[in-house]
Amino acid sequence: MNVRASNDRNSAKRAPHGWRDALVAVLAGTLAMAVTAVLGLWAAGATGLPGGAFPRVAAAVVVMAAGGSVGLAGDAGSLVGARAGLSVLPLSVTLAGALLIAHGFLRPLRHRAVAGARELAGWAGRVAVLWAVVLVVLSLLARFTFTLPAENLTGDGAEDAIGDVLGDSARVGFRADLPLTLLFGLLWLAGVLVLALLVSRRAPLPPRLVRFQETVRPAASAMVALLLGSVALGVVAGLVVMVVRGHPAQTLAVILLGLPNLVWLALTLGLGASWEGKVQGPFGLPMPQVLDSVLRTPDLSTVNLRTLAEQDGRVWWLLVVTALLVLGAAFLMAVRSPARTRPWQHALHLAVALTLTVLLIGLTAGLSARYGLSLLGIGDLGGGLGGEVSLRPRLWTALGIAFLWGLVAGFLGGLAATRVHRHGELPPDGPKGPANAG
Repeated sequence: MNVRASNDRNSAKRAPHGWRDALVAVLAGTLAMAVTAVLGLWAAGATGLPGGAFPRVAAAVVVMAAGGSVGLAGDAGSLVGARAGLSVLPLSVTLAGALLIAHGFLRPLRHRAVAGARELAGWAGRVAVLWAVVLVVLSLLARFTFTLPAENLTGDGAEDAIGDVLGDSARVGFRADLPLTLLFGLLWLAGVLVLALLVSRRAPLPPRLVRFQETVRPAASAMVALLLGSVALGVVAGLVVMVVRGHPAQTLAVILLGLPNLVWLALTLGLGASWEGKVQGPFGLPMPQVLDSVLRTPDLSTVNLRTLAEQDGRVWWLLVVTALLVLGAAFLMAVRSPARTRPWQHALHLAVALTLTVLLIGLTAGLSARYGLSLLGIGDLGGGLGGEVSLRPRLWTALGIAFLWGLVAGFLGGLAATRVHRHGELPPDGPKGPANAG
């Protein structure tokens, strides 16, 4: 007994994680993000960018995927101004890095029942320090300036006049904002690590938080399963599109750069939420043609099941698929919850979890991009070049709808789970022991 107690004390003194484990976790996540970004940009045809810009564009994509800030800037001479803006999160790259960093963070903590808050903070701090170094390196790489010849900025019959104003060329470039990238990148990492602790059923928690795990973890893991399940369906649909309709390079680029942006948007639309946006100019979105058609109007357009169904009636199947996914998540949450949890409690838990999930989608899946040239700040000089793309959710309405869906699906999932043996539930005949074995 004394030997066992001594071994327990020695094992407690030995840290189950260190700098090497943190380095492996950070490098694995960074490599996954870089490979996904490079392959996606390659499929999109970005290898032909001039001046060796490809690796720097890839670095910028990784920076944006990690929550960092990349600004656009233009210079077309003293009389001509360039305006540009870009706000988008390439969620395929984000997801690849988040999954591997979360796995690397949790791996040294497995087989532990509890862990002190100071220990978890120290372990997360090691990962954060190395991640900050990665963000600095990526930010220094994510900067480049392209030269745009004047003849590419003008339409027919206007090259001479516009060329006199522009001079020899116009320039547009991008540059990562190092302070903002560090701030938002570390916040992104904190969110990944906290979510990993909430989702994993085997990750240790500080003793004061253990009592919350029976309530929070089943709902959190069900929502992650919902998001990953929708992405898996999106991958299957993308592969089918590649085989049936062709355009393999374009489809692969969408899968590797922005598939979660599309499928999580579709998930909220299936719930009944509405988005609004527009597409103007030659720019487009890596999205189905039906969505581009709805958005390509002079004013802001509303995107929901009704407006999409006006273009293609098959869109109503989104409602069916979403209902099955949400009900499946509700059942999964219920069977992982203690048997004493009542259906109305399942309903409340899923309502809160689904509302937070839709909030996360609304904050991450939207996008905004614009570019144009103007003479003395007036008008669009390069009519064939300027454009704008935007897509944003009607957030408060979406959150209310998600809460109602969660109440109904959570209650139904709780009822369905009553027929399944769950954690903390005794067999119908009670515990069997020596006294009643015969």
